[in-house]
Amino acid sequence: MRPDGIQQCGNHFLEELASESTASFSARTVYPSMTLPCHTSLFFSVEPERHGVLTNDWRPMVRPIDSLGDVVARYYKKAAMFYNWEQLRDLNRPGSLHYSHFESGDLPHETAMEREQVMTGLAIDYIQRENPDFVFLYLGHTDHAGHEYGWMTQPYLEAVSNASDCIRQVKEALCPEYHLIVTADHGGHDRDHGSRMMEDMTIPMIFYGPSFAAGEQPKELSIKDIAPTVASLLGMRCPPQWEGKSLL
Repeated sequence: MRPDGIQQCGNHFLEELASESTASFSARTVYPSMTLPCHTSLFFSVEPERHGVLTNDWRPMVRPIDSLGDVVARYYKKAAMFYNWEQLRDLNRPGSLHYSHFESGDLPHETAMEREQVMTGLAIDYIQRENPDFVFLYLGHTDHAGHEYGWMTQPYLEAVSNASDCIRQVKEALCPEYHLIVTADHGGHDRDHGSRMMEDMTIPMIFYGPSFAAGEQPKELSIKDIAPTVASLLGMRCPPQWEGKSLL
């Protein structure tokens, strides 16, 4: 999800959320700017050359590092994932998650957006029933629409708007003590991504909730900073291998 996609999709919710949050529309992802390498850096807070995942095929680490989900489990806290791209299943060790829900994302455009709404509803229901410590919700149709139709095309912007609606529903359902973090794994150009181009490497990062000041715009934010920030919010110590910094 490109930041300018948020600004041009016609749905102003994420822009309004950013104004109430600590946020940046010029944060950076890692290279290669591909889905699994970027998500692995998000969860493990290290560069791809260190975690070794350089394509969209999972590669077990020679020197294992704990992921965010692993750390949550070590502190006997409750974590869950809702996602529609199957390769994300390897981001946490088996048994680390309290709950996991996979929804197929390889669907026609309108159906895919409808299913993201359904998956969001399931995530909200889980949050309200189980009161978890950490939930990861992945809305992947923006990526699928970018590849299928092209980044910044009308269908792509519709996918961004749909994701914005899903995130709005989550925000409205959260109890006041929860925090909401919105980001993307990478951007895109034409019908592709993976390069060092600004369009591929620039991502939005929005941190909303009682621990974050409204209107702050930090500089030099990285996707690697998300896991340490979540760890700080949950009172957990970061693994020494993590490279990112907490915003708190």
